Amino acid sequence: MLIEISVLLGFGCLSGVTTVLFGFGGGFITVPVVYAFALAEPDHALGAMHVAVATSTAVMVVNAGSATLAQLRTGRLRRDYLWPIIAFIGLGAVLGSFAATAADESVLRWLFVAYLALTIADSVVRKGFVSRRDDMRPRALGGLTATAGGTGIGAVASFLGVGGSVLTVPLMRRKGLPMADATALANPLSLPVAVIGTAVYAFAATGASSSASHLGYIDLVAAGALLCGSLPTIAVTRRVVGRIPDRAHAIAYLVLLGAALIAIVVR
Repeated sequence: MLIEISVLLGFGCLSGVTTVLFGFGGGFITVPVVYAFALAEPDHALGAMHVAVATSTAVMVVNAGSATLAQLRTGRLRRDYLWPIIAFIGLGAVLGSFAATAADESVLRWLFVAYLALTIADSVVRKGFVSRRDDMRPRALGGLTATAGGTGIGAVASFLGVGGSVLTVPLMRRKGLPMADATALANPLSLPVAVIGTAVYAFAATGASSSASHLGYIDLVAAGALLCGSLPTIAVTRRVVGRIPDRAHAIAYLVLLGAALIAIVVR
């Protein structure tokens, strides 16, 4: 248990860094590590991938909320890119969360893998993500993007427990925003997914777990350890936002997605 807590604290610190710099909220870090520990439990009554996704959404509520407050003080949260897409992301999150509780473990796992792989491929192939011209002017979100796109982002993100940054960051990049602004917006846009997903997962498995350390599908011990590592790191990391060159920031984003993909496939 001591080793497990120490590892979770370490990954919590990493999730704090990725929350601020990439808008992940911790999802791509927490899902693989919690999944690995859940598999190792000799007598777990709940599916490992369901526990990983649920715990990830619970951690994201706090991480994304903390990072949003930090980014608000920097002035990087552009309200014209938050509304109304955030409302439709919330709608999609309701649909995706209920669908995830009924999904088969193997389906959930391989959809997570496919989701990561497609995102990496799209960001590498499509122009405008890795490189952004200095004279590029940001473009407004269209009505279809905000409504249908927002609903789709919320559904996919809550289904996989990843917050939605892997869709919102590329979207904002295609609209011409710098990486610092795109990743800053990813945190408040992840909050509806995290809050709704956590509520659904907390009650979806009531009575299914024999362990007092679980609230529904959420592993409270793992979530607590991850947050103990992430919150102090968020407070420190927010001071370097905007100092990283745009191209390096974008490449680091894709490298981290690739690492998460390898981790979940190997495990």
